[in-house]
Parts: sequence; structure tokens; C-alpha cells
Amino acid sequence: MKNILIGIFFAALWASASVATKIGIRSADPLVLANVRFLLAGGGMLGFAYLVIPTKSHLPRGKEWGRLFIFSLFNTTLYLSAFVISMREVSAGIGSLSTAIGPLFVIMLSAVWLQRQLKWFEAVGVALGLSGAALATWPLLQDSHATVRGLLILIAGIVSVSGASVYYARLEWRLPNLVFNGWQVLLGGLTLLPFTIYFADWQHTRFDLQFWFSVGWLIIPVSVISLQLWFYLLRQDAVKASLWMFLCPIFGFAYSSLFLNEPLSWHTFVGTALVVGGLYAAQREKFSKHIES
Repeated sequence: MKNILIGIFFAALWASASVATKIGIRSADPLVLANVRFLLAGGGMLGFAYLVIPTKSHLPRGKEWGRLFIFSLFNTTLYLSAFVISMREVSAGIGSLSTAIGPLFVIMLSAVWLQRQLKWFEAVGVALGLSGAALATWPLLQDSHATVRGLLILIAGIVSVSGASVYYARLEWRLPNLVFNGWQVLLGGLTLLPFTIYFADWQHTRFDLQFWFSVGWLIIPVSVISLQLWFYLLRQDAVKASLWMFLCPIFGFAYSSLFLNEPLSWHTFVGTALVVGGLYAAQREKFSKHIES
């Protein structure tokens, strides 16, 4: 029961990122929101790691700096900035759905990168998941809750973070999780900073209570608490932990309807069900091996 409650709490917090982002960009340019979040979150994690638990933390060494930079570029700078920018033109519900279909893009990219053929159940899962995402998105395109440009920016971000995931899996990392995450988020923010300074709309950016609420929520409940819950679930059972990701689109659409008055329709429910089914189908081998063991 304890793990079930933790899993539900994790999914509920993780899915709230899209709504918090939509609220934040009402006050500030998306690049400003993203950059402030990256610098504060990365700096905070590294400060805690090196000042509070210094015996368990060390600086990256040698090639780790280059690897960290590449990973941060695709995982933080490109992905999260694309996600925030797309939220201007895409509903929060679709934003949450996009995080769920990320594993499907990882499967496709890993097949290309590692030059392996997709297994039949992976192909079926990918087809189901992408069809579900398209079905859930279609009515939102009709009533101005999403644009083609916004969806393309969001998809580009998903491809970027999926590539980062494949890159991460291919290398050996010796840094503790907190130090690794702190550096990759901070480096991602520093890389984005020149573009934010030059391209952001500073004239209409307001550092008001709404902005700081959004930043605070994205850092503490989303980046800190939910990730700690995620790492706890992974330590208990990595396969079961991944199942909680399936709840994120459900929470995401519920939040978008409750807090932002975004529409729900049968397309939303059927599309989300197809995405969840596709995710399970694409990873059936992993789940089957876990049950057998």
C-alpha cells in the first residue's frame, strides 16, 4: 500500500509540470521561465551536494565534462526549452501526454542508433501510442487549443530528450545522481542563457507572484520531490516503477481541465487509453520477464 500511494503521488506531481508551465508563461517569456528554473534548480542541487553531503560528492573528471555537456544540451537545453516554448501553442494535457510517449521515441531511436530491427510488439506499441496521441490532439487543433507549429516544437523536444536517453544508456556514469542531475541542469541553463538574453521578450516579462509560484512549483514539487519519489520507486522495483508513468497523461488532462478549463472529449479518453496500451505493448517483454522471475 505504501508503494502504491508513493507511485500515485509521484505521477500526480510529475504530471503537474505542464499546468505550472502554462501559468508561468502568462507572466514571462518561456525562455526566461526555463532559464531561471534551470539555474536555480541546478545551483540548488549542486549547493546541497557539495556543502551538505561533500563526502558523497565529487567534481566531474576528464571526459565526464564533455559527456555532461552533450547530455545537458539535448536533455535540458533543447528538450525543456522546446517544451516550455510549445506550451504557448499546445494545451497542458497534450504536454503531459508527450512525456508519456517519450519511451516510444526512445525505442525508435535506439533501433536506428543501435541498428537493430524493431520487434513486432515494439512496432505495435509505437503504432498504438502515436495513433492515440494523434487522436487526443486532433480536436484541440480544431478549436485553437493547439497549433501545428506548437506540436512540431513539442515533437522536436521529445526527439531531443529521447536521443539524450539513448546516449545516457550507452555510457558509464560514475557521478552520484544528485551531482549528475545538478551539473546537467546547470550546464543546460548556462548554454541556454545567451539565447535567452538575446531572444526573450523582456519588455513583457513580469517577475510577479504568478511567475515565482510557477518557478517554485517546477523546482520543488516537480524537480526535487517527484524525482526523489521516482528514485525510491526505482530502488524498490524498476519495472513496476515504470508503470506509474502510465498515470501521468490521466492526471495531466484532469489538471488541464480543472485549472485551465481545457476541453475533454471522447478523443481525449480513447487517445489516452491507446497511448497507455501502446506503452505497455512496446515494453511487454520487460514486463513478462519480470513476472516470470
